[in-house]
Parts: sequence; structure tokens; C-alpha cells
Amino acid sequence: MLEEIEARGKPVITVPAEPVTEMLIVDDIEGTGDTVAAGGHVTVHYVGVGQQSAKQFDASWDRREEISFGLNQVIAGWRDGLVGMKVGGRRTLVIPGDQAYGKNPPPGSGIKSNETLVFVIDLIATR
Repeated sequence: MLEEIEARGKPVITVPAEPVTEMLIVDDIEGTGDTVAAGGHVTVHYVGVGQQSAKQFDASWDRREEISFGLNQVIAGWRDGLVGMKVGGRRTLVIPGDQAYGKNPPPGSGIKSNETLVFVIDLIATR
């Protein structure tokens, strides 16, 4: 699956003009593999952009290294927004600030307090 996802390449992110108050979930490419369960563990490639700055603050693609984690280890928007996604899919999450880092973004990240974040996530594996 990793080869197929890497063949797609790093996604381009479209940032909404205004912050959102509710999370938006869009399946850009529907996967065909296993489905992410609540509390599951995933391996992904992703790009993250801040809505206010319209600038990328992080991307596994740039490090050329996918990342694995449990859904209980990430921001609420990822925890809730990845459930139901299928392996091989690409999903866009537009996450309101209160479901991202809220008033306390990571120091030096470039993310503003309560900023809406936009992520495009490619799901490589789940367990």
C-alpha cells in the first residue's frame, strides 16, 4: 500500500477562507482496505496547514517517513476524524481550534492559538 500512496505524491491543500466551528471530513480518495476503529492504531503520511497563515507547519512527506501512532495519542480532530477511514484512502480533515491544539499550540510550531488546522492524510495501515 505504501508504494501506491507514494506514487500519488504529496497532496496540495486547499485552505478555507474562514475558520470552521465544526470539523469537516472529506474522503478525497476512498480506500479499499481495513477500516480504522475507534482507539485503533494507524500508519499514515500527512500534510498539515494552518488556516490563518495558509502555511504548512508539518508534513511526513517532507521527511520521507510515514508515522505510526495510536488514536489515543493525538489531537481530538485526528482521534475522531480518522475513525471509519479505509486503508489506501486519502482524507482531508478541517479541524476547529478547540479540536486541535486549542489555546496551547506546540511552541515553535507556527500554529496560532485556537487556529483551524487542515490536514490531508493518506492511510497506509491500521490495526
